[in-house]
Amino acid sequence: MPEPTTGAQLVRTISAEEPRHHHHRHYSNPPDVDRALRVPAGTVIIESSHRHHHKSHHKHSHSADNSYHNQHQSHAPRIESSGSGHHYNSYPLTPRPATPVRYDPQQHRYKASKALMDHPAFHPSFLYSQCTGRKKALCIGVNYRGEPHQLRGCINDAKDDNPNPRSQPTRRNMIEAMRWLVQSARCHDSLFFHYSGHGGQTKDLDGDEVDGMDEVIFPVDFQQKGHILDDDLFKIMVRPLPAGCRLTALFDSCHSGTVLDLPFIYSASSRLRGSHVSQRARARRSSPADVISFSACKDGQKSTDTFKGGVAVGAMSWAYCDVMTRNPNQTYQHILKEVYNMTYPKYHQTPQLGSSHHIDMNRKFIV
Repeated sequence: MPEPTTGAQLVRTISAEEPRHHHHRHYSNPPDVDRALRVPAGTVIIESSHRHHHKSHHKHSHSADNSYHNQHQSHAPRIESSGSGHHYNSYPLTPRPATPVRYDPQQHRYKASKALMDHPAFHPSFLYSQCTGRKKALCIGVNYRGEPHQLRGCINDAKDDNPNPRSQPTRRNMIEAMRWLVQSARCHDSLFFHYSGHGGQTKDLDGDEVDGMDEVIFPVDFQQKGHILDDDLFKIMVRPLPAGCRLTALFDSCHSGTVLDLPFIYSASSRLRGSHVSQRARARRSSPADVISFSACKDGQKSTDTFKGGVAVGAMSWAYCDVMTRNPNQTYQHILKEVYNMTYPKYHQTPQLGSSHHIDMNRKFIV
């Protein structure tokens, strides 16, 4: 694969405002905290203005723990949904390919197959990106300052603390920024998305999750405007992409293993994990684009807010940046393994690699 060339680079960063003297904060290394939140059982926060007070864990975290009470529901609209209340509108389905296909690792190409038995469906027009086109990046860090579930390292992860109201990580700003990231995307463009903040889970209402749980991320105003569901992350950032466009995502949040709803998930051992997407959802989770997602942990795990060199950071963000800075010319396998060695077992989180297609893990990673 040709080496990437330098295109027009665009970077947009949004983060929660804090006092200027806290921009690169140094602490005396208090205990690590995880990044999880409690969410009322049965509540779909993406459609609710959720105002209850969160009980704090023994650690802060990026997860939605459905062990809390199921009340205080209201009616903020779902993304691009004309409905109200708690009923999900169905998404338009991507037609299932007429001829099922499978990946042949020996010949490094896709072949016709009689059935989709071993892997989820993928788009028949898929094309690897050469990452030689335009470059755009969106970095989001949310510390939830002043909240009982406050974090310390997320803004440092995003490398910015911008007081501009348009740069605050509200639900509206985050969604608009995601749309900005993917608009006018072309073949061989390279897009980068980084989210560092709270993450969680809530009950799956459309039947696309094998475990019955959807993953979510939390804007700074989630208690008033709601969270952002994995279904909508896919709809906003993956579905619009053309064949051959690369989106590389990095999620440093709890329960983030499948937060971008990609059909292929790999562990640090380079093994393809079992299907997490229901049979009927496989076709609509396919994409012709070259989409990669590095996640801090499995869906059932929590990620960690920690300190390195006296600076608050997310364990996953720190590990990924350190690995890529030391050696940017690595294979998918080496990157995932190195990040794994830096985060497990110390932080009790197992990084995952998600993809829109089957990956030869010995292939060189480019961005």
